[in-house]
Amino acid sequence: MSSRPAQQPSPQLFFQTINSYQRTEALKAAIELEVFTAIAEGAKTASEIAARCQTSERGMRILCDFLCIMGFLTKDRQTYAITPDSAMFLDKRSPAYLGGTIEFMLSPVLSENFKDFAELVRRGGTTAEEGGTIAPEHPVWVKFARAMAPMMALPARLMAQLVDPEGDKKLKILDIAAGHGLYGIAFAEKNPAVEVVALDWPNVLEVAKENAEKAGLANRYNTIEGNAFDSEFGSDYDLVLLTNFLHHFDAPTCETLLLKVRGALKEGGKAVTLEFVPNEDRISPPEAAGFSVMMLGSTPAGDAYTFSELERMFRNAGYSHSELHPLPPSIQTVVISTK
Repeated sequence: MSSRPAQQPSPQLFFQTINSYQRTEALKAAIELEVFTAIAEGAKTASEIAARCQTSERGMRILCDFLCIMGFLTKDRQTYAITPDSAMFLDKRSPAYLGGTIEFMLSPVLSENFKDFAELVRRGGTTAEEGGTIAPEHPVWVKFARAMAPMMALPARLMAQLVDPEGDKKLKILDIAAGHGLYGIAFAEKNPAVEVVALDWPNVLEVAKENAEKAGLANRYNTIEGNAFDSEFGSDYDLVLLTNFLHHFDAPTCETLLLKVRGALKEGGKAVTLEFVPNEDRISPPEAAGFSVMMLGSTPAGDAYTFSELERMFRNAGYSHSELHPLPPSIQTVVISTK
């Protein structure tokens, strides 16, 4: 009876990981130089792409080869081509272009926190002053609102379809920490009987109002300036949207907010939460589970919460039940909790 030889230990993962900053910077450079757009427009060889992007041929050849290794390009002899993912998300002419998100995702406010990861682990939270990204009126959220809107358009539409499939009922919606405003706007675009109240810091709400005006919804889009914990919400809401917000805080703080949200809902109203929700093992799926690292670096006590943790928070705040809804192809999940 033969047995398979044990796999030999290899330093490959160590070297891949310790050098992974090169992958980030290579992709950032390709976006800034418009490499993907150049190839989509017809430049195929290193010399052609270099001419279009105004770089050295040697530098462009090495960059494009590295992008092939990473999976963003393919290569046939001396000719480069973009993958379907790159064509969709990294060609500037695509309506789903995500290149602008690096203004937020690679901003020093976020990235500098990870220069001393060991200290984050020692502290159990951000090393930034005044609470990191949850500091009052932090300017990073204006950058977020402008940079991340293209990435949020699809999940916003998917969430509106999930929660209001018929789009024919009169709904009063409170959009907490509205940011770019696209989640509330998606409901209003789908349903002409929707009225939205968006809550956020004044500087961020300017972006949301711009987007509402572009969508032709200014007459059904109102705002409340301030933070979610101190501002008066009003009452009789059919839906309260909590999109990418609860993960910034610890569970007791979330429960305090959820109790306040419950008080603003009609009887039978629903809190609609969009989050990165890992499985109970907290290591899968990798994108959702790994989001806890971002919270470690940017907040004092935030986390990526499992469904059981979120369900417990809502139950403790008096909600009757919560339902989990995947939102493919988005990597996020919707939790609908009923008053």
